[in-house]
Amino acid sequence: MAMALPKTITATARAIAAGELTSRTATEAALGRVERDNASLGALLHVDAQGALARADQIDSQRRAGQPLGRLGGVPITLKDNISLVGMPMTAGSRILAGYRPPFDATVAARVSAAGAIVIGKCNLDEFAMGSSNETSAFGPVRNPHDLDRVPGGSSGGSAVAVAAGFGFGSLGSDTGGSIRLPAALCGVVGLKPTYGRVSRYGVVAFASSLDQVGPLATTSRDAARLLGVIAGPCRHDSTCADHSVPDFEAALGRESLAGIRVGVAREHLDGADGLDSAMSRRVRERLERLRDLGADLVDVELPHSHASIAAYYLIATAEASANLARYDGVRFGHRSAAHGGDLEQLIARSRGEGFGREVKRRIMLGTYALSSGYYDAYYRKACQVRRLVHDDFVAAFSHCDLLAGPVSPVTAWRLAEKTGDPLAMYLMDVFTTAVNLAGLPALSMPMPVSAGEMPAGLHLIGRAFDETTLLGVADCLERSDREPGEATP
Repeated sequence: MAMALPKTITATARAIAAGELTSRTATEAALGRVERDNASLGALLHVDAQGALARADQIDSQRRAGQPLGRLGGVPITLKDNISLVGMPMTAGSRILAGYRPPFDATVAARVSAAGAIVIGKCNLDEFAMGSSNETSAFGPVRNPHDLDRVPGGSSGGSAVAVAAGFGFGSLGSDTGGSIRLPAALCGVVGLKPTYGRVSRYGVVAFASSLDQVGPLATTSRDAARLLGVIAGPCRHDSTCADHSVPDFEAALGRESLAGIRVGVAREHLDGADGLDSAMSRRVRERLERLRDLGADLVDVELPHSHASIAAYYLIATAEASANLARYDGVRFGHRSAAHGGDLEQLIARSRGEGFGREVKRRIMLGTYALSSGYYDAYYRKACQVRRLVHDDFVAAFSHCDLLAGPVSPVTAWRLAEKTGDPLAMYLMDVFTTAVNLAGLPALSMPMPVSAGEMPAGLHLIGRAFDETTLLGVADCLERSDREPGEATP
C-alpha cells in the first residue's frame, strides 16, 4: 500500500532523507494541487513545474548517492512574489514590474535553496505588499480556501493560501504591518514575523525599509521554526541585518507545560478595543484560559499608546514607500509608457500612472505629503516620536511578562470587495499588528480552534526582541495540547 503523504515540512524532509518518500513524489503532489485549484484560488502567479521536478530529481539522486540533504531537503515550498529568484519573474503584484526577471537571488531565496528546498512557484500579493486583503494585486485577487467568496488577508495572502491549499509545505512572506500574521490568521496557518534585523531583506522589494521583515508561513510552529532557522542570520549585503547568532529554534520546542511562563494580556487589545468582534474576543479569551490550564500565569499589562500606533504606522510606512518607489520611473527597468511623446517628464509621469494601481498611488501621495516642506515636522517627525512611545510601552510591559497574547485581527475573513471602497476600514484591519512592526519585535499568529460555521482566526503572540524561541516554544506546546490523545504529530 502506498505511503500517505506527510503534511508538514519536518515530516516530509524526514521521510525523504530516510528513503521512505521521494522528492519527486512530494513535488508532483504539490504541483497536482496547484493545477487543480490555483485557477479558483489565484494564489500563485508563476509556477515552474519543469524546474521544480528537475530539482527534485537532483535531490533524490543525492540521497541515493548517500550525500547529506539539507534541513529542507526535497521539500516543495513557495515564495512571495516580492522575493528575487533567478529563473522566475518577479512582479510584486504590480503591472510596473510585469516581465521583470531578477538577475540575482534574494538572500532568503538562496538560503532555502541551499537547504534543499524545491521552490515550485511565486505567490500573489497585494501590489508592492500594500494591502490587508490581497485584492490590490494587478493580477487579480486571492481567495480564501475556506470560503471562495472571502478574502485571505494580505499582503502575503498568496503565501498563506498556498500553505493552506497544499501548494507546497511552507512559504516565505514579508510583514510590514501584519502582512504575514493577518493572512495566516484568516487562512488558519502559522505565520511568524521575526525581529527586525533577524532576517536579511537583500533582494526583497522594499515597501517601508524600517518596517519590512521576511518570515515563514507553515502548517505548524515546528515547521515555522525550521524555516526561520534556515533563513535567519547576518548578511553582508544588508546593513540592517543584525549580527546575531542564530539559535536552534527547533531545540526550544517540546515542552510539556508552560509553568513559569508569564503571558501578558493588554486590555487595550480586548476590553473595548476598536472594531473587535464579540465572537473573536470570546475565542481569544478561551485561548488565554487554555494557556492558564497549561501552567502559564496571565498578567495584566498596559500598552497606553496602542491607540496611536496605526496612525503612526500609516505615516511612516507611506513616507518610506514614497521614497522607495521613486525608482520605478519607466527609465531604468519595469513598465515604460509608449505614449510619452519623447519628453522625459511625460515618460515618467505616464509610466508611473499606467504602472501603479490605486492603492499604491494613494500611499505614495500620502507619504509624499507627509515628507513635504512645512508638513514634515507635523506628520513624519511626530509619527516617529509616537513610534518611540509605542516601543517604550512594550519595554515596560515585558518587565512584567515573557510574551503578550491577544487577537491578530478584529474580525474573521470578510467578503471580497466589502472594504475596498473604504480605505480607512481596510487600514483598521491592522489595528493589532502594526505596533509590533513599529517596535521591531517578533510576533506569531497561530490558528485557534474552529467550531462549526466559524472561519479561521489567529492568536497573536508577541515576544521580546530576538526571542523567537519563547514564541515558538509556547505555540508548539499549545498546538500539541490541542491534539487528541494518541494523535500522531503531523
